[in-house]
Amino acid sequence: MGLTYFKRYRMEIDLSGGLFAPPPMPAGYRLLPWSSTLLDLHAEAKYQSFCCEIDANVFRSLGQREGCQRLMQEISRRRNFVPQSTWLLQCWHDPSAVDKTSGTIQGIQQDRQTGSVQNIGVTPQHRGKGLGTLLLHAALGGFMKAGMDRVQLEVTAQNTGALRLYHRLGFRRIKTVYKAGEVTYA
Repeated sequence: MGLTYFKRYRMEIDLSGGLFAPPPMPAGYRLLPWSSTLLDLHAEAKYQSFCCEIDANVFRSLGQREGCQRLMQEISRRRNFVPQSTWLLQCWHDPSAVDKTSGTIQGIQQDRQTGSVQNIGVTPQHRGKGLGTLLLHAALGGFMKAGMDRVQLEVTAQNTGALRLYHRLGFRRIKTVYKAGEVTYA
């Protein structure tokens, strides 16, 4: 194992001018608002979304089911947790075989005017359908309802797909940070 530093971008979107138009919901999907009864499903969606991605090296908890469970519990128990910016995405093409872990997003309040997306993840088999945009739209709308007009997030610089999405939706890079992480060399 070796220690390496991962370049990450802090990005921000200004919501004072309004929110981008929501994309259409693909057939067979639905967004569920936060409920503590969905915590386990959020944790599983987080694990499925990140376990094989670079962010599991940056944040070890994302590479473990128990770590994702702990992370969801910690986020949802914070006094600055924003439930209206926390959503679960489900796929139900076949009602008898609901995929309960298609995607997740969580939000917290950073300060009086600023929200922060903690994690946004779409499971690999559901990517490329505009679902990340749907999750972001729902979360940003929740931040606006909670009175915030700016939202920040961080993304690993190597996650080019996420960077393209955030730029397209109006996020701009405001800071570069480095996060130490351990990686196993084969």
